[in-house]
Amino acid sequence: MASNKRLICSKCECELKAMDTQFTYLDKKFRHKVLRCPKCGQVFIPEDLAKGKMAQLEKSLEEK
Repeated sequence: MASNKRLICSKCECELKAMDTQFTYLDKKFRHKVLRCPKCGQVFIPEDLAKGKMAQLEKSLEEK
């Protein structure tokens, strides 16, 4: 999120802001700060977060 690019919500045309957000994946919950529309709540998930966090959760479930 250190990029100088501004992302705009396609629904509300508001600038996305970094906000703490709760996610659920395979019945596991975690919180992470991501870009989100302050008006409608739509989130932007960067590819590195999607691949990294999901792989980490899947690996922890396999170990159980």
